[in-house]
Amino acid sequence: MADPHILITDCDLPGDAAEHTLRAAGLSAERAPETSFDTLAALGAGAEGLIVQWHRVDGALMDRMPSLKIISRLGIGYDMIDVAAATERGIAVANTPSYCIEEVAAHTIAMIMAQARGLPAYDAALRVGEWRPVAASPMAVRPSRTTVSVLGFGRIGSLVARGCRALGFRVLVADPYAPVEAITAADCESVTIDQAIAAADILTLHVPLTDVTRHLIDAKSIETMKSGAVIVNTCRGPLIDEDALVAALHSGRVGAAALDVFEAEPLAADAALRGAPNVLLTPHAAWYSPEALEDLPVHAAENIIRFLAGEHVGAIVNPAYADAR
Repeated sequence: MADPHILITDCDLPGDAAEHTLRAAGLSAERAPETSFDTLAALGAGAEGLIVQWHRVDGALMDRMPSLKIISRLGIGYDMIDVAAATERGIAVANTPSYCIEEVAAHTIAMIMAQARGLPAYDAALRVGEWRPVAASPMAVRPSRTTVSVLGFGRIGSLVARGCRALGFRVLVADPYAPVEAITAADCESVTIDQAIAAADILTLHVPLTDVTRHLIDAKSIETMKSGAVIVNTCRGPLIDEDALVAALHSGRVGAAALDVFEAEPLAADAALRGAPNVLLTPHAAWYSPEALEDLPVHAAENIIRFLAGEHVGAIVNPAYADAR
């Protein structure tokens, strides 16, 4: 009997740790040379598992893979996978939620502090010969008089909230799925999403991308924010309407932004965000550390190994898949 076959649809990470991990467990592993529908359908015709990084996996592709049992995402977000279609077909979908928690939380807090203390503006002024510690910065806050609103109290959001609270900020948390007791135990205040957005001096996003959260921050919600507030996003780019954010940065309605993720990636050379004032940009790098890079493909492969062995996989995001099998 042939070993169960696993197809890696796409991966821009260096090395072959995913393949090595799968083969060491007795599975057959293959990385697609390119991502056309026909190529993936042909290579995945007998596949029992998929590892996916960025490529869209929809119901049409799943239907060409009749043996498919599990899709494992190289990353935390899984909006490139049609989870509803997978659930209808009895296919489990898993992500890799724990490989970069510390890294993203640290990157987020670094972005918050950089903008809260006006570091990009100071740096730019000093490089052109200005020495104005009072006038050069658009912001220089005192944490105890500054409110950080955290949308989402999951693994990363909760760590960001605790870190900001440890630095002395007042921290509001909006997460309808988090127990109020857990939020208050972290010395934070539980509020609604609308309240969090309206009260924020600094707003940081840590929610999944869904039809409901797409463009959660748009022109309408920005109008409810304090004038000059800061927006930080290390989560998913489409949570923010970038056109609305750019307009608000130019008008001063939003005082500053720090973004690691974007609606379209890589960020286009002519993207309006590149010319917006008071914006700090990083290239979807919040997840990165050498340790996270090592863990990510292994975690994605281990989801499949455990699932096919009949073991519990805690990272499955659609437990209702079992009802369709």
